[in-house]
Amino acid sequence: MRRSGHADLPLHGGHVPQWLAQRMAALGGAISETIIQQYGTDELLARLADPFWFQAFGCVLGMDWHSSGVTTSVVGALKRALRSKAGELGIYICGGRGRHSRQTPDELISVGEDTGLDANALVRASRLSARVDNNAVGDGFQLYLHSFIVARNGQWVVVQQGMNVQTGMARRYHWHSQRLKSFIEAPHSGIAGESQGQIMNLVDGQAAPAQGAILDILRQKPETNLQEIRKLMMHRRHEVGRHCVDLKRLGAVLLTAYERNLSDFASALLLEKLGPRTLQSLALVAEVIHGTPTRFRDPARFAFAHGGKDRHPFPVPTKVYDRTVEVLETSLERAKLGDKERSEGLSRLHRFVKTIEHTLQPEADFEKLIAHEYQISPSLGGRSVFGPARSPESTNTQLRLF
Repeated sequence: MRRSGHADLPLHGGHVPQWLAQRMAALGGAISETIIQQYGTDELLARLADPFWFQAFGCVLGMDWHSSGVTTSVVGALKRALRSKAGELGIYICGGRGRHSRQTPDELISVGEDTGLDANALVRASRLSARVDNNAVGDGFQLYLHSFIVARNGQWVVVQQGMNVQTGMARRYHWHSQRLKSFIEAPHSGIAGESQGQIMNLVDGQAAPAQGAILDILRQKPETNLQEIRKLMMHRRHEVGRHCVDLKRLGAVLLTAYERNLSDFASALLLEKLGPRTLQSLALVAEVIHGTPTRFRDPARFAFAHGGKDRHPFPVPTKVYDRTVEVLETSLERAKLGDKERSEGLSRLHRFVKTIEHTLQPEADFEKLIAHEYQISPSLGGRSVFGPARSPESTNTQLRLF
């Protein structure tokens, strides 16, 4: 499946603290490199074009699951992490938020010089995608972030975000060149969501009466458009609740991590000396790398890997986060040296969790899980924008958690 479309998120202020931004870059870069290594750059682009996967990816990186900042922080983390490896990996990330978005054309020209790609065509695609979402789709959102991600083979993805001050919402738009037939006729695919009334959309596939006037309309920044569109909406509620996640899938991850009769599984995966809490995070990271599109319908579930900076669903466990990055980076280095058995450990972990999910059908006790994470948070280096985590009661130190 190759999806693109858009997602709506509540506008959140603030910033990502440096202690988390550095970790997001390290883990985001390692996950991206692993996907490229095992599936190729086209697959990474396809994942980034999927709003569900993108949201799950941001959750695994420790960003608040339901925040407009997911887009900014994920794009920024990937740009920092992959900049020095662009030539090696064949993937280039241009643009960003605010003034960085205006640097996109110059950056694409540099990419053309490095790769031999047609820079003028890439710049045109960048500008047209922004023009369509900002002007031709009359949904009340004005773009403030534009990121253009291009591979050495010429395939590209656009991730951009707009703001609607009146509704207090941000909207993220995804484009994918592999499925794009026309910039002015249904350029987004896979858009779904709750009906929000009539939205004027001059690039809808059924907007035939407006086809002849589209170019003029784009230049004039239209105020009225045609055709109703379905949108991918996310609930306005900020907290991660049981309605946000698939409890059976989450239960399978937890059972893998915490059941004592499965404690030897880490050795079987060649992921030695891992505590259950790190194994829980790695299971969700493995799903982001190896999972199929149908497994990303509840992105909030992936927040149970590394929490969120605003303590939703719990503070970021920095010790677990660092151990996860260490395991993934070690796996990448061993794979480069030809140790495929070690590098395929996460793939085996993902298959194992799926087996538990289908055979035992466990279900997570949501409230108990949240309470447990808060209980052990201080011992895991839990942090948020509010400071270090504090436990209301003594923490069980007998179990090696990470």
